[in-house]
Amino acid sequence: MNRKIICNKIKTPDHTILISYSVHDYREHKDKVSNEIYMVDGGNDYLRRNINKVPYEELSVYSDESFEVIRENYHRGTWDKEGNRIWIPMCKMSNKHLENCIVFNIQLGLAKDCFANQMYQKELDYRKENGIEIID
Repeated sequence: MNRKIICNKIKTPDHTILISYSVHDYREHKDKVSNEIYMVDGGNDYLRRNINKVPYEELSVYSDESFEVIRENYHRGTWDKEGNRIWIPMCKMSNKHLENCIVFNIQLGLAKDCFANQMYQKELDYRKENGIEIID
């Protein structure tokens, strides 16, 4: 498997965490310590940053990390009860949500073994091996 971006994130000097969740999800923050603008963009497709005098801390996670790290950092977009877009780490998704994501991706025309489905299935297998079940 080629190395893939699992989570595109940095920590600014004032300890603000910036995460870009999807391909054109541009996020920026004016840092209170350095008084500079910090940004991330690219989601899981690419890393885009700006250059600052005071450097940020790179916190991005890749597919060659341990699964315990991946499951806390691989996110799926969904909506809360008020209709707001939120991002849930895979480790907090219910078992049924994971199963439905696999089916949904296949219905979208993605390969059954696409990267996202591999991650969701690996999470379901991890839970089975570790006696974890999250119910809606």
